[in-house]
Amino acid sequence: MKNKERNLYLSNVAVEKALNIFLERINKNLKNHEKEFISVIDSLGRVSASAVFAKYSSPNYNASAMDGIAVKASTTFFASERNPIQLKINKDFIYVDTGEPIKKPYDAVIMIEDVVEIDEERVEIIKAASPWQHIRPIGEDIVANEMIIPSNHIIRPVDIGALLSGGIYELKVYKKPKVGIIPTGTEIIEPGEKMEDGKIIESNSRVFEGLVKELGGEPNRYKPVPDDYYLLKSTILKAIDENHIVIINAGSSAGTKDYTKKLVDELGEVLVHGIATKPGKPTILGVINEKAVIGIPGYPVSAYFVFDTFVKPLIKKYQGQYMDDSNKVQAVLSKRIVSSLKHKEFVRIKLGRVDEQLIATPLSRGAGVSMSLVRADGVFVIPQNSEGVEAGEKIEVSLLKPLNKINKTIVSIGSHDLIMDLIGNLIHKQNAFYDLSSAHVGSLGGIMALRRREAHIAPIHLLDATTGEYNVSFVKKYLSNLDMALIKGVKRVQGIIIQKGNPKNIYDFEDLLKEEIVFVNRQRGAGTRILLDYELKKRKINPSKIIGYDREMTTHMAVAAAVASGSADAGVGVLSAAKAMDLEFIPIGEEEYDFLVPVKYLDKGMIQLFIKVIKSKEFKEILENMGGYGLEHTGEIIKVK
Repeated sequence: MKNKERNLYLSNVAVEKALNIFLERINKNLKNHEKEFISVIDSLGRVSASAVFAKYSSPNYNASAMDGIAVKASTTFFASERNPIQLKINKDFIYVDTGEPIKKPYDAVIMIEDVVEIDEERVEIIKAASPWQHIRPIGEDIVANEMIIPSNHIIRPVDIGALLSGGIYELKVYKKPKVGIIPTGTEIIEPGEKMEDGKIIESNSRVFEGLVKELGGEPNRYKPVPDDYYLLKSTILKAIDENHIVIINAGSSAGTKDYTKKLVDELGEVLVHGIATKPGKPTILGVINEKAVIGIPGYPVSAYFVFDTFVKPLIKKYQGQYMDDSNKVQAVLSKRIVSSLKHKEFVRIKLGRVDEQLIATPLSRGAGVSMSLVRADGVFVIPQNSEGVEAGEKIEVSLLKPLNKINKTIVSIGSHDLIMDLIGNLIHKQNAFYDLSSAHVGSLGGIMALRRREAHIAPIHLLDATTGEYNVSFVKKYLSNLDMALIKGVKRVQGIIIQKGNPKNIYDFEDLLKEEIVFVNRQRGAGTRILLDYELKKRKINPSKIIGYDREMTTHMAVAAAVASGSADAGVGVLSAAKAMDLEFIPIGEEEYDFLVPVKYLDKGMIQLFIKVIKSKEFKEILENMGGYGLEHTGEIIKVK
């Protein structure tokens, strides 16, 4: 009979409480998970279900550790350079190779390098041998009946060697938990199928497959199920029969075709529907036939974090494992983050070491932004009932990448351009030890990051409206107390990005005032925003009269994507972004996009590599193919005083 008091539908249950409810309900199954015997040779990555004890000692005889002669130590005690001693074969010594047994009456080995052969039967030594020198005693490595590995131990390559050496050829391990993965949604298609409007390539299930394998489970993916109640019901029943855990991806919310909650409740028991986390709120936790069922939202980032929060500990517990919190570090947050009091929020970040501290820069927080997971170096959690975290605060970060790799990352905070990704790729291509972390907060934001010593480089393109000069005056204004240098970057063409064919007849800034024109802007502090405001002021255009002026994007590509999608008619950005999205472009003029860097970093290997890359022939050829860039002075260094 169902415990209806525990069914919490469309609620806002704290994550920790939801996990405890879930694990407590299926605890019996976890404890009674099946075990099996497998060959030690095939046991890599499996988890031992009981302790394993050695059958034999290793070595199981006294063995020579050197090539040389075996002797009775007592017959050599008086040997010295002044008193050489001669030994006779088969009476005083025998020849031995490394690994050969040493038997009575012999109890020491002299290295062959310390032996002088007199003739075929006699040798001479000039140094005494101590008893048992250069002999590996029985059980030096492993003693019979000694424990080799404990229970609940993940088998490593070195463990396989020790087990075999101890005479163990089979061992008992936990069976791999089988995880059924059901992608759902009428809109999803398989990779390779024809793409149409309203269709989405299904990818979450493949991420789940990889994660399950990494955790030692056995994934079982089913074909995508359309939003059909009876088809989904039959697939769930099949998956319950064939697996220990079942994931139903998408359909967990409260829409008219979101059937997951209703079906889990009909076939079993819904424990929780709705958790206090962002992303991932409409998660469903349930049980059917005493097997765990997790309804995971369809957005990629939500899907990842819900899997990590609920499925990962479940797979580990099926194998006698627990969550490991050791992979955490302290970092300084470079940008303020506002959060809702209602949710626990998972924030993806880029990391890099600047001087002695790790700097954490937040990435896009949208639940559907899967690239934020690809780019992320770590994740930090804003707890429920917190309004957010201020810039400069120390935070605890769970690493997604090795710390030694993060320590060799160039931290770039500032203006966005497509070339930053290209530079990062070329850096990694030339030297795989180095990476580039590029966070887009605008040119002024980059200058402030350098002032707070939170970045190595700041890409900037700031026009001084008084002098017409780029960048230098802003560096002098905000960083006069620091020794700074400008690494000359590229000249690039800025302009108005408009839709293909120019259906709204936009030709100049004045056209942005038309009632039917919707504009999309860059964020405050961005060099492009400053350029736009300069052009509007020059023409005496009131920005508040432009529809969409307050709608902000953090990259040129985001502006171009908004125009391409039709959610905006125009935006200001670089020519390369317009070309990348096959849009039209009205040039405003050429600007200087440079890289601001503290002088003290110029001699660092990774900054030298950065300069080498932007001066390279390969980089030049890529930009020439893209169009919209000039490289007359790229890589030149100007000291700013």
